[in-house]
Amino acid sequence: MQILFANALIADATRADPVEGHVLVEDGIIRDLAARPVAAPDRLVLDLKGRTLIPGLIDCHVHVVASMMNLGANAQLPEATAVLRSLPIMKGMLDRGFTTVRDVGGAPPALADAVEAGLAVGPRLVVCGKALSKTGGHVDMRPRHDWHDPHRWARNFGALGRVADGVDEVRRAARQELREGARFIKIMANGGVASPTDPIAWQGYSEDEMVAAVQEARDAETYVSAHLYTSAAIARAVRAGVHSLEHCNRIDAPTARMAAAAGCVAVPTLVTYEALASDGAKLGLPPASIAKIEDVRGAGLASLGILREAGVTMAFGTDLLGETHVRQSEEFSIRARTLPSREIFASATTIAAELLGMAGQLGVIAEGAIADLLVVEGNPLEDVSILAVPERSIRTVVKGGQIHRTAR
Repeated sequence: MQILFANALIADATRADPVEGHVLVEDGIIRDLAARPVAAPDRLVLDLKGRTLIPGLIDCHVHVVASMMNLGANAQLPEATAVLRSLPIMKGMLDRGFTTVRDVGGAPPALADAVEAGLAVGPRLVVCGKALSKTGGHVDMRPRHDWHDPHRWARNFGALGRVADGVDEVRRAARQELREGARFIKIMANGGVASPTDPIAWQGYSEDEMVAAVQEARDAETYVSAHLYTSAAIARAVRAGVHSLEHCNRIDAPTARMAAAAGCVAVPTLVTYEALASDGAKLGLPPASIAKIEDVRGAGLASLGILREAGVTMAFGTDLLGETHVRQSEEFSIRARTLPSREIFASATTIAAELLGMAGQLGVIAEGAIADLLVVEGNPLEDVSILAVPERSIRTVVKGGQIHRTAR
């Protein structure tokens, strides 16, 4: 089956400006950017009439199993309920033009396999399995009075992570996640908003524990991603060899320069703090979590400038929970308050693809790349905020050469 996108303006982050072309897709792969715009047997011709053709978007920080704001309750959902609640979350992401997402805690490799096999509608999933945390850390959802086994929900579909303490347990947990098909390892290296007993500034893991996770990831030819806010925690993680730095709201300039020198990638997630602040209480976020939001929300926008000034590469992420997943695309307009459109667009395409280990396959419109494509109104290289309103700007979504949705 072929699809020909005729009369397209081709735009991706590798080009200074859009170029005119006729893009031929065959068997899920981009074959030609200058095809003859003619009908042929088994060829669907879509006349874009000058609309812009861009790569499918990539969100590098999601939790597709997080169907509830209260993550402790989410972890205890019956398996069938938790699975079924994840399906509309994934479909919504694909509807918004995110053809690939990196799940940084919760989604099992089996879910990625199910999407790939066509058993569920959603973006391509690159997953870490369950995130790792110390006792009392960011995935230990027990309230203070609960002395029951912290592992009792760890393998539930709705759990975002599992507790592992000490070098040996961290090493074993990392090996288990990799054996089951994890594409990278995620650790919790700071306190967090959604967990009940860890102040934001608490360090998540010792340097020795993080080094163990990094060693296991490197032995498996991959990397470690870490949940982080404070400069002290970020510096410890960078020294330990962590590659992907999530959030980074409270980073300072010296630590940002340290991260840049180490070649780390930062994944800010600003929209989630806006969502938590405005909707968290009414959607079930516990009071202890509500009290922690402003510790990280206020510093978020400033962190973008600090990271950019230091030369840290930034990928696109959102980190939304529960009913707030629908706000995913707002991250574009939030970043546009301080960053250039071209850089934001690259963060959700070429830079994101490189972080996923799929540079040249995703995030570009080039011969031989996977045919993840969007037809949009406007030029996101000039004004990326058009992507913040996908219901108006995105006309067609194509994943792997298959049309997911199209508008007249």
